[in-house]
Amino acid sequence: MTLQEVRSALAWCTVINFGLLTWWFLFFSLAHDWTYRIHSKLYRISVEKFDAANYAGISFFKAFVFAFNLVPYLALRIVG
Repeated sequence: MTLQEVRSALAWCTVINFGLLTWWFLFFSLAHDWTYRIHSKLYRISVEKFDAANYAGISFFKAFVFAFNLVPYLALRIVG
């Protein structure tokens, strides 16, 4: 695998993961009540815990996308 292929793969991973992150945020924001109703039927969870779990998930996902996709891509762009 060449350096260009790795850079391209990391770039596409970053784009796809940020797309998923955006979808998750928009779905959570725009369909909050509907998703809470579905999850509260499956799991006994309060609205506050549901919101906290989603915000934490979004935050961790974003941090991992930065750490494992975007930063290595930028480092490879700088190096070569």
